[in-house]
Amino acid sequence: MKVRNPLALLAFGLAFSVAVVAATYIFAAQKATSDIREASERQLQIIALDLGSVLDKFETLPYALGFQSDVVQALTRPDDQAIIQRLNQTLQLIQRQSKVVAIYMLDRKGTTLASSNWDTPTSFVGRDFGFRPYFSEAVKGNAGRFYGIGNATNIPGYFIAQPIYASASARDNGAPLGVMVVKIDLTEFEHTWSSSEDPITLSDHSGVVFLSNRPAWKYRSLYPLNGEIQLDLAGTHQYADQPITPVASLPKHLRVGFGDHVTRTIGRLGWQLMLFPSQARIARVAMLWALAAALLLAIAGISLWALYQRRRRLEERLTSAEYLDRTIAQRTQELMVANHTLEAKYAKLKETEHLLRSTQNELIQAGKLTMLGQMAAGVAHELAQPLAAIRAFADNAITFLGRQQADKTAENLTHISNASARMGKIIGQLNSFSRNSYDTVAVIDLQKSIEAAALLMRNEFQTHGASLHIDIRQAAHVVGDAVRTEQVLINLLRNALDAVDNAQQKNVWLTLEKEAGEAVIRIRDSGAGIPAQVALHLFEPFFTTKPSGKGLGLGLAISSSIVQAMNGRLQANNHGDGGAEFVLCLPLLAQS
Repeated sequence: MKVRNPLALLAFGLAFSVAVVAATYIFAAQKATSDIREASERQLQIIALDLGSVLDKFETLPYALGFQSDVVQALTRPDDQAIIQRLNQTLQLIQRQSKVVAIYMLDRKGTTLASSNWDTPTSFVGRDFGFRPYFSEAVKGNAGRFYGIGNATNIPGYFIAQPIYASASARDNGAPLGVMVVKIDLTEFEHTWSSSEDPITLSDHSGVVFLSNRPAWKYRSLYPLNGEIQLDLAGTHQYADQPITPVASLPKHLRVGFGDHVTRTIGRLGWQLMLFPSQARIARVAMLWALAAALLLAIAGISLWALYQRRRRLEERLTSAEYLDRTIAQRTQELMVANHTLEAKYAKLKETEHLLRSTQNELIQAGKLTMLGQMAAGVAHELAQPLAAIRAFADNAITFLGRQQADKTAENLTHISNASARMGKIIGQLNSFSRNSYDTVAVIDLQKSIEAAALLMRNEFQTHGASLHIDIRQAAHVVGDAVRTEQVLINLLRNALDAVDNAQQKNVWLTLEKEAGEAVIRIRDSGAGIPAQVALHLFEPFFTTKPSGKGLGLGLAISSSIVQAMNGRLQANNHGDGGAEFVLCLPLLAQS
């Protein structure tokens, strides 16, 4: 069939291609919006469950504290300092055990009689909190709940208050003698949310944001507040009398992402938990789909154009061989141009692949930094001991030097050197672990990696009263990234430590041996094992059975990704003798 008007056909093809690319972009944007919104709702549900569990965990604590033997005596005899001091110490002990911010007791006028922070510069004792809504509700005989910035400490927290009665029978007929208050810190959620690229906020019933992974949004409102709400905030000093302005009034670069969102209601105060899905992510997904459609159309167009040119050449061959030669040369040039175009597009695809790999590396590095944050207290403890020893030995050396006892002075200086070497080893290991390796491939001595991971985890095992039993049955060498291998080992040891936290016998066993050309590391714990419904989702991102504040379930997903990149396997099962067992298999070095 002979084409009468190729220009018209080309115009039609271009118009059709533009329409297809535009339709693909719109469809992909709608699909991405739906998928991202569903993912956001699932993420929000997980956050809501964590937050709700924390709020409910301490709900009955002030009620139970009202039954302490010294509470009623302190309220009826507030001038008896012996009773007050005894109650102060009791509240302080309970506060430290329960990990709440503060526990304090108010009389019926709102004045603090006893407090867990009685011995601190910001003690609540003697302060009047009668203006707080939680006191107003509790003194009426109801449970009082309130979130605000501390009037004495300037530290924000969630307050739960319960009335105190002279006896159980007085709860139905008499007026409360006082109020017991517990203050809880919720800022740990902000640290957890910081790993999300999407803005997450928690606002009160008035629309004021008081928790968020966007610091600039805190203590700003989702919409302009009316005068009545402003007066109420000023009367309760809920946010330390800060001026509350809308998030929309922030500079553009500070309110990026503020707009379309998913919402869940949290708690008994009508709080709103919101997640703002990234619109830029939707645009990126839609653009990738549109580029893929454009590439396919370009390939189809080039193919059709090649077919059209071939037909023309066949027709022209019948009329002129010379014309055919010129046409072949022209066609060759066109194909070369098309080839260069495809090469450029291929280079673009390679650049995109590199970006994806970089993103994965950043996620793995973020997982290492999260582990470092969790190990910070342990490392500080490890450094504190040799530091104390260095100071003690230095003081002894000065004393012995003054007495001209050179041998004892030398002995103390030797102890100082050994303690300094121990600190250097700990800091060196920590620096090595935190460094971004950028896919560094080298020969790994698994025994050294196990020893390094055990060194960083030693204090955490001691703190939890757990024992780590290491059995290096055979030395083994593999090829990969040593730092990421240590990251996997530390994550598996931490999971094992969490598993035995409530067990009677807190034991973790780690063995290294060779099997069928592979290095096999087994990490087994004496915990309760892995439930069947958990085993199905163990290596999925954001799946976790840990309590609130312990992470969002990325550790095993990252570990599995690292092991797969080293051509290895990471498996989990329940051991025959009880407890869970994780098996890490890596290909051995050829000469290992």
